Amino acid sequence: MDKKESLNFTLHIPEERISVVIGNKGKTKKEICKRCNVNIEIESKTGEILISSTSKNMDEFGALKARDIIHAISHGFSPERAFRILDEETLFQILDLRNFTSSSNSTSRIKGRIIGEKGRARKNLEELTNAFISIYGHIIALIGNYEETKLALDAITLLINGRSHKTVYEMLYQAKRKSKIEKLQLWEN
Repeated sequence: MDKKESLNFTLHIPEERISVVIGNKGKTKKEICKRCNVNIEIESKTGEILISSTSKNMDEFGALKARDIIHAISHGFSPERAFRILDEETLFQILDLRNFTSSSNSTSRIKGRIIGEKGRARKNLEELTNAFISIYGHIIALIGNYEETKLALDAITLLINGRSHKTVYEMLYQAKRKSKIEKLQLWEN
């Protein structure tokens, strides 16, 4: 790769999320560009976004992070939550509910189980896993470190497979207790 080449990504995002990616007076877009060393071109009519790396040292990590931040915002996360992706330990994962269901009715039912009444189930999952969770359309998106996203994914999979909320929460409480014990043991050694 010579110095003139750079990493480019083209994304398509929902029209209603374009203004969130741009931000008030372009603030969010500018912050992504600055923190990730990228240029971003947005075609508002089509929802097409072009991300180009501006890094001189061929470190393409910033372009990948910018892509994930924009994906996260397009899947319902606030920019503040999406910027957590800049942390080296943080992952962004997407789960498509259509892979688990055969009809739009069952997709809606599963979304309802994950969101819960007045959003309580989603909030409980976030609190017990420390991962951020967004449900947007048929997509569930997760932001967190490896352990957080794995735990959230396991819990969501159990809910998709019909396990009760009580069973899922008990599993999460056990995992949290185990994690605390492991951290305490690290300090003792």
